Amino acid sequence: MIGIIGAMDEEVDSLVGKMDILETDERAGMRFCRGRLLGRTVCVVRSGIGKVNAAVCAQILCDKGADVIINTGIAGGMQSFIRIGDVVISSDAVQHDMDAVGFGYPLGQIPRMEVFSFTADQRLISAAKEACEATGRRCHVGRVVSGDQFISDKTRKKFIRDNFQAYCTEMEGAAIAQVAYLNNVPFVILRVISDNADDVAVDDDLTYESNEIKNSADLVADLLERL
Repeated sequence: MIGIIGAMDEEVDSLVGKMDILETDERAGMRFCRGRLLGRTVCVVRSGIGKVNAAVCAQILCDKGADVIINTGIAGGMQSFIRIGDVVISSDAVQHDMDAVGFGYPLGQIPRMEVFSFTADQRLISAAKEACEATGRRCHVGRVVSGDQFISDKTRKKFIRDNFQAYCTEMEGAAIAQVAYLNNVPFVILRVISDNADDVAVDDDLTYESNEIKNSADLVADLLERL
């Protein structure tokens, strides 16, 4: 079973609408829709925004028997060569707001974890790249960073970019990645860029959000056809 997580209803509604739904299950305020989509057994769910919601959602999916987890949605671009509308495919994921520096850990390191970042599955990365290339989408494979912050300040953006070599920033992916790592479940994060995480990020997000959300859902569908 392929678990598909989006933070907002808008990020999963179109996928649910295309499914042959076999059952639904309400847990932790989330509706898990299991069924068939493009010939694959999937479970699609809206997690809610933020790392805690995302982690709870991912763990429930793992408990339900997800063999793979795909996180879809929008994000803020962190590099100058990444444009609004581009796709970032996770190479790995880090929580940029994890700070245990006072205990001797690097910024972003979760204390007593064996790894600094959570590495995405190479097969899923390759399939996502193929999906982008087949449909003419510009894509980049790089680090996704997550935190319980909407980044809309160029100073904060520079700090995160310089410290983590981040390609994009959002609020759920690295928490999902951590849960996937703990459960030994392959994952990938797919994010369409809706803003540049700078001083006009809010305006850009409002302008481009709906279109890029649709693009993110379409990309997931294209990826499923390659799995």
